[in-house]
Amino acid sequence: IVEEGARVAAVEATASGVRWTFSPMLDVARDPRWGRVAEGSGEDTYLDVQMGLAMVKGYQGADLSDPTAMAACIKHFVGYGAAEGGRDYNSTMISERSLRNTYFPAFKAAADAGAATLMTSFNEIDGIPSTGNKWLLKDVLRDELGFDGFVVSDYDAVHEMVYHGVAKDGKDAARMALEAYLNMEMTSGDYINHGEELVEEGVIPESLLDELCRNILVAKYELGLFENPYRYGGKERFRKAIYKPEAMELARQIARESMVLLK
Repeated sequence: IVEEGARVAAVEATASGVRWTFSPMLDVARDPRWGRVAEGSGEDTYLDVQMGLAMVKGYQGADLSDPTAMAACIKHFVGYGAAEGGRDYNSTMISERSLRNTYFPAFKAAADAGAATLMTSFNEIDGIPSTGNKWLLKDVLRDELGFDGFVVSDYDAVHEMVYHGVAKDGKDAARMALEAYLNMEMTSGDYINHGEELVEEGVIPESLLDELCRNILVAKYELGLFENPYRYGGKERFRKAIYKPEAMELARQIARESMVLLK
């Protein structure tokens, strides 16, 4: 039923012109003080795997080139739900054994299922923010877990590495993120402000930019945006796709089956 719900969400969202969703959230969360527990699937790794697979399949369908397919973004890589004291953006203390047993499996499963994109987490792992962590994003995510889509930072997360105290300024933050194989920066502007300069100075090889851009271009190609950039949305399609009786009934069924009473 989760897969069915995600499929309806994709059909309705793509009819509105949206072809990328920042979902599913695969953060295992075991501290109810953390404010984002409602966005995830709870505290059990196996359940997290199954819910993530269902949502990826529902959003993306059988083929990303389908006009009703919406690119999924598995997030937040990794350990965001383990923020100390349940305080959002806070530090984490996670052993590598816990990473591998508790936090990696859902991302591995979703990567194997063809999830198109992935988002980094705000927290650090062993003192290094995920957004600038080459071991995490290159050695583990790509080389070990086999993820071949593109990676986007969370909101302003590249520049926030300055506030973490690991980058001295926006230029240094851009360098860290690029060297960690982060494909796309969300909102903070350090790539566009300093990327060209980093290449001209020889700090970042142009070949690395080519590689990072390639993942983004492949995703756009698979979504059919080069063939027809306006394939998503349209007044007639929107009118036919929204508020279908069967979709409304499915929403009610999901709500009924999702209710949990706490005593």
